[in-house]
Amino acid sequence: MSEAPNLQRTALNLAASGVPVLPLRRGKVPFGNCTTCADNACGGRPNMKTPGPCHCAGVCHAWAAATTDPAVITSPAWAAAWRQAVCVGYHPGGAGLTVVDLDDADAIAWAHTTLPATRTVPTTRGEHWIYRGAMRSVNAVRPGVDIKSTMSYARYLGPGTGTLARLPDAVRALAVKEPPAARPAAHAAVVPASAGGGECPHRTPAYLIRGIAMAEQRITEASSAVHATVYRTFLAVLSRHGRCGCLTDAHVTRLFTAAQAKGETARHCADAWNNARTTLGL
Repeated sequence: MSEAPNLQRTALNLAASGVPVLPLRRGKVPFGNCTTCADNACGGRPNMKTPGPCHCAGVCHAWAAATTDPAVITSPAWAAAWRQAVCVGYHPGGAGLTVVDLDDADAIAWAHTTLPATRTVPTTRGEHWIYRGAMRSVNAVRPGVDIKSTMSYARYLGPGTGTLARLPDAVRALAVKEPPAARPAAHAAVVPASAGGGECPHRTPAYLIRGIAMAEQRITEASSAVHATVYRTFLAVLSRHGRCGCLTDAHVTRLFTAAQAKGETARHCADAWNNARTTLGL
């Protein structure tokens, strides 16, 4: 018997408690955009700033499809998605929550010695520690640890045990990267010879802005081989903009968001980014 009714029922119960939900397909990833929303042609949420369904009937725009509206969750288009779904996903940030995803025993041991106790949910390989409060989502903040909150999704694996604790500063601090080293004076700013030589082009901010916009467009317009396109795009961005400290978290988030809108997971994005850095020796 199909699990669709059970998944839909679970989703409705979560939505009734204020947790925005969405179906996840095989691979535990969101469904791809429908033909109306392909390449964000719908003009819906091109910057993925506002969660909730767009004007189409499909389960589109990755994490931003998450909703608490029972009429949407039980609509014909979503019913078809539930029949293909393997689990229920939810948008932690939309529910005012943060999930610390601990991927292995070492990560769990670290959490027990570093973070305050809170509600925990067992996962396939580790645990989700859930806190009350939202923050920026960041992957690989330390070995085996991801943070899932705003502009991200998590797999619902049950109510868990323990009482929700307030999001601690120790978790927020994990998302804060050390600022890049002070840049030399403008006349001395050069790209290392291994990157091609010449003056740093980021002395003209428009150059970097245009490069990020072109990378977003390349990912958004991919009609096939999305994994490969994302990796090649990340590689191209890092090869041109990754050596002088001009890339910021905001730039990376824009690229990850574009990739997730095409159905990539946050983990896939992080892996592709890290692989590209390794390839370039960064």
